[in-house]
Amino acid sequence: MSVTKLERNAQNKFVCPTCGQELKYVEGQAVQLVGGRADMDSILPKHECRNCGVFYRELLGSGFYDVFPLPKPPKKILRTGDIPPTQLKREADGKCECPRCGERMDYVEGRPVTIVNGKPDMENVKDHFSCPYCKSVYRRIATTDYFQWSDH
Repeated sequence: MSVTKLERNAQNKFVCPTCGQELKYVEGQAVQLVGGRADMDSILPKHECRNCGVFYRELLGSGFYDVFPLPKPPKKILRTGDIPPTQLKREADGKCECPRCGERMDYVEGRPVTIVNGKPDMENVKDHFSCPYCKSVYRRIATTDYFQWSDH
């Protein structure tokens, strides 16, 4: 644990010891439940530096501050209706970027029809892309290089 004494600028605001930008003061919030337990850290005020991705919290009114990483915001996942037909191409690793969540999705090669419970399973007959992160599937539109989101 490294503690730091924060310096103030001419406007009497704290500045980040790493980049020198003015820190944003954030009031403490109400107690929150995280994982079924009370998160008492949320009630303490903090000074954030968005540029460095950290925040500083004072230690017991001592004038010294401990540094913590800012939590990363969750990735934004597009609604399926907002995804237009997209041209997708495999890269050298056989993957490409998912238009819905931005993660790397797998290319699934088509395989012969299989019989499941006495019925033909046509699910994986044609080549398609599958994203393990947002569970999206993109199927080829006719004989083009364009793919459309599919509900499996």
